[in-house]
Amino acid sequence: MEIEPITPHLGAQIRGFDLGDLENGRAEELSDLFYEYRVLAFRDQELDRETHKAVGRVFGELHVHPSKKAFGMKGDPEIFKVRAEADTVRVNGGRWHMDVSCEENPPAGSILRLLELPPYGGDTVFCDMTRAFETLSPPVQRMLLELEASHEGERDLRWYGVTPDPGQTYPSWKHPVVVSHPVTNKPVLFVNEGFTEEIVDMSYDESRSILDMLFAHIARTPGLQCRVTWEPGTVVMWDNRAVQHFAVHDYAPHERLGERVSIVGQGAPVAWEPASPSVY
Repeated sequence: MEIEPITPHLGAQIRGFDLGDLENGRAEELSDLFYEYRVLAFRDQELDRETHKAVGRVFGELHVHPSKKAFGMKGDPEIFKVRAEADTVRVNGGRWHMDVSCEENPPAGSILRLLELPPYGGDTVFCDMTRAFETLSPPVQRMLLELEASHEGERDLRWYGVTPDPGQTYPSWKHPVVVSHPVTNKPVLFVNEGFTEEIVDMSYDESRSILDMLFAHIARTPGLQCRVTWEPGTVVMWDNRAVQHFAVHDYAPHERLGERVSIVGQGAPVAWEPASPSVY
């Protein structure tokens, strides 16, 4: 197996690891790689749909996307399709987000394979949300530790121009602004442009100022990010409780089609508390 880090702090490209063969301790090896690098780009893979789902089940039960429940979408409930056609304006994942953070228990991770790739372009960019928190000034860190934010599924729908019909519901939940990663216990900045609507118990202007500052920090600080370039046979998996991602739509009029599975989370996010209050 060949491991090539993408940056010193986030992501790795993996060759010589067959995701279709997770016997003899390889599932444990995969789990270790996942939590160490948080973004893994496996090259030269040949996965069918069932094997794709089996890889996800290494980490737990598979997640069913709320759009499947709200809109009665047909097809395999554990498969979320991502498609960009020649005339698509807003593609799946076309702004910074964590997958489905509007749920009480957001997915622990996601695994994406592309069935159709554009000839060039279409990278996916990831952002390390522990470093995003740790690179803020101590006064801002202390403030954020006291805050809670509302994550609204309908915010995401509005961005895509979708309006639920009467009686259709989409998840909405409040989470701490800084949460503890359920495996590593590291602090994670847990707000994202895709789903986070407002800071709880603040005026609109106060909330908007803080969120805009944090969204800009995530989007405009390249040192927090890593970038994955897709090629045939690539499967990408990421820790949805540790990173955000952004699907770059720079390949129109070419098209892209993929399938994603996500893993049910380890429980509702909980606020992170520093080991020593004097640290922050």
